[in-house]
Amino acid sequence: MIVSGLVVYPVKGCGGYSVTSSAVDLTGLRGDRMMMLVDAADGVFLSQRKVPAMAALRPSLVDSALVVGGESFPVVVDGPRVPVVVHTWHGSGIDQGDAAAQYFSDALGKPVRLVRTPPDLHRETTGETPGVVGYADGNALLLVSLSSLDGLNERILERGGDPVPMNRFRPNVIVSGWPEPHTEDRVRRAVIGDVELGYAKDCVRCAVPMVDQETGLKDGPEPIRSLATYRRDPDGGVTFGMKAQVVRTGTIAVGDKIDVLEWSS
Repeated sequence: MIVSGLVVYPVKGCGGYSVTSSAVDLTGLRGDRMMMLVDAADGVFLSQRKVPAMAALRPSLVDSALVVGGESFPVVVDGPRVPVVVHTWHGSGIDQGDAAAQYFSDALGKPVRLVRTPPDLHRETTGETPGVVGYADGNALLLVSLSSLDGLNERILERGGDPVPMNRFRPNVIVSGWPEPHTEDRVRRAVIGDVELGYAKDCVRCAVPMVDQETGLKDGPEPIRSLATYRRDPDGGVTFGMKAQVVRTGTIAVGDKIDVLEWSS
């Protein structure tokens, strides 16, 4: 079992980019979802659930700047706080200035602001393993295995649909080598590189996996339709992937072996 891919999403809800290695903080891969777009009027976060075009925006972190669409915006690490909302969490963000706001407003056709997590942010998470997070929905990392995707695509093909790529599920850590689909669901503690992870919860999926991550257009009903036939969560929705919290920080790299220290019973 090895890491076959690592993906960082610097702006929550926008496209990600692959890296060969990453420092891992308590909040996840360094820089991952530490920035987000909010409605300029009320500070509520934007997501692909309502703005699927966000998927086609692919920002990346280069030194101390956010680079997107040929433009570069210096990252403002600290400054005056503005109120922001992520689901039921009310917190604050560091506004990234008018130039960045104008770029993303023009790209999405609506007035938005770009914000970054304050350096003193301490947002606690829920789940079996406690921890902290930046602007992610709920947990530090999403881990998905290639065997889970293969098993899902077999079912989609049987139903006459087209297979979906891994990026529909927006994972941070992609694992190869587990023969059985959804083996990641049973991992309770694991070490990758010098990083220790603890299981938080199964990932209940929303409508985002039905968004084509290349075009930013809705392309349902798969994969949710097929997942609903065999991955129903008892509390509603369907599950795919495992959410984890960082127990010990360090570095993860593609090719690292995954040592599972504890499995679920």
